[in-house]
Amino acid sequence: MEPVTEREIRSSFVNCSKGDAKRLTVPRDLADRPWEDLDFLGWTDPSYAGRCYISVPREGELVSIALRHETGGTGKTQMCTICLTTHTGGGVSLMTAAKAGESGRRGNTVGTLICTDLACSLYARNKKRPALGSRYREDLTPEEKARRVRENLFAFVDRLLR
Repeated sequence: MEPVTEREIRSSFVNCSKGDAKRLTVPRDLADRPWEDLDFLGWTDPSYAGRCYISVPREGELVSIALRHETGGTGKTQMCTICLTTHTGGGVSLMTAAKAGESGRRGNTVGTLICTDLACSLYARNKKRPALGSRYREDLTPEEKARRVRENLFAFVDRLLR
């Protein structure tokens, strides 16, 4: 992923108002992110438990999404649908997002199970390991796993935009 700025992030939200996008917390450490290892930028909002955001480069544009999840986790081992990493406890959360446009204003949402720390790109590239979970043994290269992260993430974004 190419580095992005706070301004680019704030202007790319598709499922919240411009006012909400202006008020939400954007990471202060954008310059320090491992951009070459990221397929998307994901961060949690320290001001609001259970609120997080992702910014995804897609078809030459940045698409940012506001997400919510229950805090605390289920205590069960679950698998992320984006990177296929399994985590115990609260390492995977059901993340929900209001759909874009009129559908979202009517209250429609989409959801998927995602690593709570939003580090799917790093798990796929073996740059980070789950605390107590594991990855299933696969014969895919890190590049192939990263491609799968992008494909799974794009499928989620497509559902949100429909």
